[in-house]
Amino acid sequence: MIRQAVAATVCGLILGACATAPAPPPPAPAADLSPQARWEQGQAAFLAWNARQPGWKTTESGLQYKILKRAPKSAPRPAPGATVTIHYTGTFIDGRKFDSSRDGGQPATFPLNRLIKGWQEGVPMMRVGERWLFAIPADLAYGNRNRDPIPNGSALLFDIELIAIPPGE
Repeated sequence: MIRQAVAATVCGLILGACATAPAPPPPAPAADLSPQARWEQGQAAFLAWNARQPGWKTTESGLQYKILKRAPKSAPRPAPGATVTIHYTGTFIDGRKFDSSRDGGQPATFPLNRLIKGWQEGVPMMRVGERWLFAIPADLAYGNRNRDPIPNGSALLFDIELIAIPPGE
């Protein structure tokens, strides 16, 4: 009987202590963050929102993509590191354009292994003739490097059309 009373008292104290433990502090308000931290927080919030939009898929690395135009299953895919000919438009998450091959009217030809990680992962998933949208987190883009006009920590959006894989690739 005494053991049961002691056990009940100990359990009551333990449970009472858990119930009255102080709550963890709330996350710092945006006003308390540095401008760079607020920027990165906004980029992450956009990517979280975008991942929930219809038609968007996310790879294990965090690369997001949406297929706008499909090609026949027989159309080739580039190998990682291949040279590709593409049309592309790059924008920030607020829609401001920072680069485009379409503006010049000429597609661009690039070796994939010289491009950002998001392109190195995403473009080989495409088939010639397809057009995809990519939302690329900063760590798969330029990371913490400023690359004028792209601020460090930027998530980037690309509309890419894979036009060709030059012969021999």
